[in-house]
Amino acid sequence: MPNRGSHRALFASAAAALAFIGVASALAQTTPILAGPWVPHQSGYGRARPSRIFNGGDPTGLVTRIHWTSWGGSRAIGTGTSDYVGPTQSVATGKQESARVVAFHLGICHGRRAYDAIEWYFPQHGDRFNGGNYIDPCTGTYYQDGKPQP
Repeated sequence: MPNRGSHRALFASAAAALAFIGVASALAQTTPILAGPWVPHQSGYGRARPSRIFNGGDPTGLVTRIHWTSWGGSRAIGTGTSDYVGPTQSVATGKQESARVVAFHLGICHGRRAYDAIEWYFPQHGDRFNGGNYIDPCTGTYYQDGKPQP
């Protein structure tokens, strides 16, 4: 016959398992955020459906007036305004244009369900979504062709 100590251990194990399942279930059911921020003076990161995203730094890292047409699925897609800089232009000659914003790679950042990748691009200039080129807003790492950049 088991002793009282083994019943307590069994109860504690069951309680821990139920708590884990509860946390995992809550994370799965909560609205994801855009991961981050990874440094101070950024905006939009750490929030759901941000209307403005700013990496800090130059204007190419800013998207404003974002309207999200989807959020919560494997990809969140929105449209906003950002500085377009062509292949042979300098940042100083950039123009404000419509940009497509895609957040993807659902995961966990700082204990919260989050999109761990974001990219914006300009379809009117022939740009297309490329899941290998993005910023990981949880860490601030830039990826090109799926490889972290120094």
